[in-house]
Amino acid sequence: MFGWFKKLASRGKAVVTRAVTGRYDAAQTTEDNRRHWANADALSAAAANSPAVRRKLRDRSRYEVGNNCYADGIVTTLSNDVIGTGPRLQLLIDQPGDDIKRSANRVERQFLLWSKKIGLAAKLRTMRRAMATDGEAFAILTANPKLDHPIKLDLRLVEAEQVTTPGMLGLGADEADGIRFDRWGNPTEYHVLKNHPGGQSVMGPLEYEIIPAANVIHLFRADRPGQVRGVPEITPALPLFALIRGYTLSVVKAARTAAMMAGILYTDAAGGDADEVEQFLAIDMEDNALLTMPNQWKMQQMKAEQPVTGFGEFIKTCLMEIARCVCMPRSIAMGSSEGLNYSSGRLDHQTYFRAVGISQSEVEITACDRILSAWLNEAAMVTGVIPAGLGLFGDWDHLWFWDAPEHVDPEKEANAALSLLEGGLLTEAEYNARGGKDWEQVQSQRAKELGITVEEYQTIKRNKLLGLPVQRQPSQQETDNAQAA
Repeated sequence: MFGWFKKLASRGKAVVTRAVTGRYDAAQTTEDNRRHWANADALSAAAANSPAVRRKLRDRSRYEVGNNCYADGIVTTLSNDVIGTGPRLQLLIDQPGDDIKRSANRVERQFLLWSKKIGLAAKLRTMRRAMATDGEAFAILTANPKLDHPIKLDLRLVEAEQVTTPGMLGLGADEADGIRFDRWGNPTEYHVLKNHPGGQSVMGPLEYEIIPAANVIHLFRADRPGQVRGVPEITPALPLFALIRGYTLSVVKAARTAAMMAGILYTDAAGGDADEVEQFLAIDMEDNALLTMPNQWKMQQMKAEQPVTGFGEFIKTCLMEIARCVCMPRSIAMGSSEGLNYSSGRLDHQTYFRAVGISQSEVEITACDRILSAWLNEAAMVTGVIPAGLGLFGDWDHLWFWDAPEHVDPEKEANAALSLLEGGLLTEAEYNARGGKDWEQVQSQRAKELGITVEEYQTIKRNKLLGLPVQRQPSQQETDNAQAA
């Protein structure tokens, strides 16, 4: 960095400053690093992620996931851990009364039934998988008249290459590839091809439909300011995936060749003492047979030098680097905790599931909340779905519950949670939320199993925490029965 300074006057005295020069080693171009930084550029996010670049990355990513077990396993595991069996809705309506709670529970059950009918969990898993493989996922809120539910709202998934504007030679300042924005950068409409451009039935010019942005859900990870289209999350790992697969195939081929009794004929005889043999002649060998050799010729079998000692460590090191681009530890990427102790395994999993929680939050804001809003608008027009007396939708609050990761030692987790509950550092609602459960439903079910009311169950829990006798007071019916007896 270079700066130019002038003489400054301070209290009548001249202060002389010098030009300061700062240098960064990484900013220097030398013969050693010239090739390494040859592809570095100053392109904007939109220019760097041009349609041609994104198409090439998508094609290669899909090919690798379809042919590499590790790549497919990493993407599938990520999708399963983030979405799981799907989000579960809990309404938080700030109104007293058991009738309000029952009405809210009824709405939650209706939403759950509808989500099962449209396969919401499976569609969200597909979208999360597409984010890793394609870089982005699109879903269109549409009507499905054949849906077996009073609410006909449905989600139609489309692939990334279907969101484009065909025939456009240049994009305006308010346009991206298939997306149009307002002056504040908000999407206003999406251009979606009626048919997939890779379909065999596509002939002639591609036709597209304009869909309002309110009906489109667009999931992608924005890594740069101004980025409006996504690239595959496993992009940095694609060369390593190819390296692992190519190296593994070569090692297996070399070991297989050695195991097939392959060999060569050679001679140490000088001059014309050895019989003449045709060069590079392949000889078929029979099992359980003795062979006669030409005069002065010897046979040597191929040595089984593969796999080398460091082959397994090389695979583990590559997988550890690959899994970092999706914040996944090596143990989960490999599906094996070999070589890890309990503490290190737990620490790795905590970092991973923190990233899973962040991804779930993004899915909630971008997809789940918008789906719920559209569902409530449709449900309001269907008689009997939303009970009366719950007020306006805008006054409702809600939470989403997801599947919780299972603890490797449930007993330790239960003891730790009990200590926190007794110490007042953890509430029952927070504890159940960790497991993706609604604490009110848990209490209701537990009281039903014990044959008491929810209020009695809460009294017993409170007395137990306060160290008071946990004996409950008999109900009025029990008192009347005792007096009659």
